[in-house]
Amino acid sequence: MNSVITTTDKPTGGAANTDIYVIAAHPAWRESRVNRPLMEAARALPRVQVQDLYSSYPDYAIDVPKEQAALERAQLVVLLHPIQWYSMPPLQKLWLDEVFTYGWAYGEGEGGDEESGMGRALQGKDLWLVATTGGPEASYHPQGYNRYFFDAFLPPYEQSAALCGMRFLPPLVLHGAHSVDRQTVASHVATFSERLQSYPDWPELEDLEQCAACVVPMKDRPVEHETAANSVGAA
Repeated sequence: MNSVITTTDKPTGGAANTDIYVIAAHPAWRESRVNRPLMEAARALPRVQVQDLYSSYPDYAIDVPKEQAALERAQLVVLLHPIQWYSMPPLQKLWLDEVFTYGWAYGEGEGGDEESGMGRALQGKDLWLVATTGGPEASYHPQGYNRYFFDAFLPPYEQSAALCGMRFLPPLVLHGAHSVDRQTVASHVATFSERLQSYPDWPELEDLEQCAACVVPMKDRPVEHETAANSVGAA
């Protein structure tokens, strides 16, 4: 288990220089004290492409080919969002369901690697969760009202990365986002910006091994559901 470290697109002509793709998801940006300045800080960096999901897809009709093309260009994929009900916002989950398709992001299939027939579009890339929580860090404790340490809610993110052969990086989390002071927010945003600029030269990554993709055999994917459902475990 990894420990926790407590849009608008850029012009297409600059896409070749962007190796970081930040997917920002917040249902109410006007109410955001932390995620919004984080997104704005990312937008200011030349090597970063930012996708504001709720502004780009207000009708929830995700442009899958466009998103997959952006992911293929990136080496670092950043999920930037508040934790809602111990998980990601609904549009972020839909984005994951529709974009990380079988035969492209993982598993076997014609859309995968030409030589192996595997979905390896994301193989070897890094996935970084940058999240905020409403409750303070002390609430994520066996004696707190959230009952578990925050790490207990990370396996779905970690396994999503592992299934695609991505390396899940230690998350950057700010607890108590509704109540922390402005200096704490500013310091957190500065750390986020510095990390993006210095990637991949992070000391902790030297000992973090690459992840081999988990193989999902085609027999585990009912053929009649392939077109309608591409998400893991669809039934």
